[in-house]
Amino acid sequence: MKDLINNWKIVILLCLTIGLAPFFPEPHIWGKVKWIMGGAVNMQFKDWFDVVFHGFPFFLLLRLLILKISKSRSQ
Repeated sequence: MKDLINNWKIVILLCLTIGLAPFFPEPHIWGKVKWIMGGAVNMQFKDWFDVVFHGFPFFLLLRLLILKISKSRSQ
């Protein structure tokens, strides 16, 4: 499992598929982020679950970037 979440290709693939799906009329996560930035009025549990589900690949990508930067600074 550790190999999967540390693999750049898999994480980017997850961001482009699960992270952005459905793609039309706008990426789902983008709509949820706009909703949250607007005050999250009437958001239910399923909407928050959607944010976590579609946002998790981007969290993994951010994690990989932070690890890469911290590793390059420590060398």
